Amino acid sequence: MRRSILFQIVCIFHLFMFAKAQEQKVLEPQIRSVDAVDPSGYQDRTIQRIQRIEAGFSVLSANFNVENNATVNANRTVLYEFSYCEYSNKTTAIRILSKAEDANATVFFVVRQEQGVLSWPIPLILDYKYAYHTVGRTLCPLTHNEEAKAKTDTQEKKFYVEVSTLYNINISTMVEATFVSDFTLKPDEKKLVLVTPSQPVYFMYTFPEGVSLLTVRATSTDSICMVFSIQDVKCPIFDLDINVFYSGQHQTMSKKAAMVVRKENFVSGSFYIVLVVRPVDESCSSIATITQSDDLDLIRMKNVTIWVENGLSDSDYYKSTLAIAFFFFGFYLAALLIGMFYHGCKENWGLLELRLVEEDIEEREINPIVQSTSGASYGAVERGSDGKQESLHCLLGESNSKVEDSLSGDYDFLADVDSYKDVFRTKTQLYVVDLARKSEKRQAKHYRLYSKNLLTIAIFYGLPVIQLVLTYQTVLNETGNQDLCYYNFDCAHPLGPISSFNNVFSNIGYLMLGILFLLMVARRNVLHKLAVQKSGGHDQIIGIPQHFGLFYAMGLALCMEGIMSASYHVCPSASNFQFDTSFMYIMGCLCILKIYQNRHPDISAKAHSSYLLMAVVIFIAVIGVLYGTNAFWILFALVYMLASLVLSIHLYYMGRWQLDRYVFKRLWMLFRTDIFRCTKPMYLHRIVLLLIGGVINWTIALFGAITNPGNFASYLLAIFIGNLILYCVFYIIMKILSKEKLGLLTASCIVMAFVSWCFALYFFFAHLTSWQVTAAKSREGNKDCILFNFYDAHDVWHFLSAISLFLSFLVLLTLDDDIILTRRDTIPVF
Repeated sequence: MRRSILFQIVCIFHLFMFAKAQEQKVLEPQIRSVDAVDPSGYQDRTIQRIQRIEAGFSVLSANFNVENNATVNANRTVLYEFSYCEYSNKTTAIRILSKAEDANATVFFVVRQEQGVLSWPIPLILDYKYAYHTVGRTLCPLTHNEEAKAKTDTQEKKFYVEVSTLYNINISTMVEATFVSDFTLKPDEKKLVLVTPSQPVYFMYTFPEGVSLLTVRATSTDSICMVFSIQDVKCPIFDLDINVFYSGQHQTMSKKAAMVVRKENFVSGSFYIVLVVRPVDESCSSIATITQSDDLDLIRMKNVTIWVENGLSDSDYYKSTLAIAFFFFGFYLAALLIGMFYHGCKENWGLLELRLVEEDIEEREINPIVQSTSGASYGAVERGSDGKQESLHCLLGESNSKVEDSLSGDYDFLADVDSYKDVFRTKTQLYVVDLARKSEKRQAKHYRLYSKNLLTIAIFYGLPVIQLVLTYQTVLNETGNQDLCYYNFDCAHPLGPISSFNNVFSNIGYLMLGILFLLMVARRNVLHKLAVQKSGGHDQIIGIPQHFGLFYAMGLALCMEGIMSASYHVCPSASNFQFDTSFMYIMGCLCILKIYQNRHPDISAKAHSSYLLMAVVIFIAVIGVLYGTNAFWILFALVYMLASLVLSIHLYYMGRWQLDRYVFKRLWMLFRTDIFRCTKPMYLHRIVLLLIGGVINWTIALFGAITNPGNFASYLLAIFIGNLILYCVFYIIMKILSKEKLGLLTASCIVMAFVSWCFALYFFFAHLTSWQVTAAKSREGNKDCILFNFYDAHDVWHFLSAISLFLSFLVLLTLDDDIILTRRDTIPVF
């Protein structure tokens, strides 16, 4: 009997020691981690921990797919033990759902598994104010290499969930573990996922064989803000709002997101797609929504559909880029053929063979007209026409006697007659000969400054721009924050460090056509010089003076627009928008100056003054974008309306008036004499066209002041382009009214440019992105590729706008070819 009792005592002692050894085995990893952090207090903490466990540590075997409930307090900690079988040929993911009912006490959940330790508190506080009492986390899954996948062995795995609190109250808790059966996504498989701020989810995707580029897409029907992240297959997974930005690449998302994934960035050939709903919508909509409810998860529950598509292959890149390059090379071939067959060949090669027809010379000898020499009174007006006397009276607002006196003398509006300035006589109709008195060599040198100065500006402006945008791209690649740049992510094809190579490469049209235009201008320049040598001096009295400096500047500006637009599209954002539009302003100004120069060769603006004005315009554009308040819009509208009025008056009187403190008095006198003393305006056709242009400009100004369009840069650019079109139309109409003709090549370019501009503007207003809103809102406008599965609508705008600008430049280059053999004293100024 005594032996039996002694035997039982020994068995009980061994069982007690075995249980204690098991508890020590469970605590051993934690003790080692504590010792590694602070080895000096190892023994004391170990003793305290053992005493605490002996007092109230419960080890419970837990089951999957059921709720495991327990009560914890400061003296009782629960340790759940989960066991499962894992196959070596697949990845097993387990999801833990945890709850704690008490809202005033914090409960800690700690999961220990082979891959590491995962922990979270309940309530889970997000954004420092929102408390969630239900938390769902996916444990870091085991991944297997190719050799392991070939096997079908199974092995038993365990993990532990510890639930504890420091509060001396009983708190009811729940832990539920489930297997994620569809953790690995398949190609083109669309999966509908439910996500909340406290229950993030993630899935794994493996690159298919032979595929190196993928596009991961996500869509949602609601606008709840979410973070869409791609992370490498490693532990831990950053799947909470407070840490999701620390790994991989990520985007904020409201309704749409897309991300290009390259295999070279993932050694394992796999990656995680992580979805995390944010507690507020501020980062997606710039509006911080304050939510107050007992069930925050129910309010901020987001339905998301995700899927993965294969990206383009290397051959697709080659085909798409070479196709566009060959397309623009076709313009070179067309220019060569037109130069050979349209302008003639052999002895008649060239458009600019200057000569005087014998009949013109004979007529000049019989009916001599005003000579264009410096010593002649080239501006005298015939006095036999009453209409001319009346028009002259209306121009000057003077009595008939004063007009007669002025006609009999050598009267000038300007005082510096002898210094080769703007010299105007008392004539109601000016001809090109009146405004072509300066030395053509001197003027050519003056106009060449436009291209030289622009080249200097381009170098000093372009190099820092390229450096800056490449820095932006580097920051994006290093941080993974794809909200920094506003791409069309639905059609963004990377190449090397460039995230959206298609948007960069599509600007090749500006560069190639700009170079072609420069070659065409250079050819004309050479032919003109040869023709001048053979003209025997006749080039001084026929045709419009040929100056090519502005044309060279236009071609250079077209090339620089391609470079600047490409630089902007490396990382489009609100901080570098001006890179894309700066040279558009310059091209608009240069074209207006060129049209004006045709009939006013001696009184064009200086190069430095023109570029200074363009700099002011760009500065105004920046101010308008950054500080576009109501006061700014009103002030801009007033200045714009005044400037359009002054320009209209300048064009109406062909520059024959002064801008000084007496300008308003003279304008009133001119207005009074023209309106009240004349039967009709002096220049009827001109005033009708200018009134139409004035109405359009004032309408644009009032529209801006009333509606305050968000994109001031585009609004200002539209003003320049619109006025350029108005001035060009005005020039062509006045040319037709003056009995001049448009050549076949010019008319063809006008028609093609009009058609091209219409299609280009259609694609320009596609609005695929907008840096005026948040990155998440901008992505709502993203759309798929429309050309070669490589280029989007904005790329097509690049192609068509480059063609349109090139054709528009050709219009200006050939606009006055029909009067190249016409005497200058018969070519009117308008």
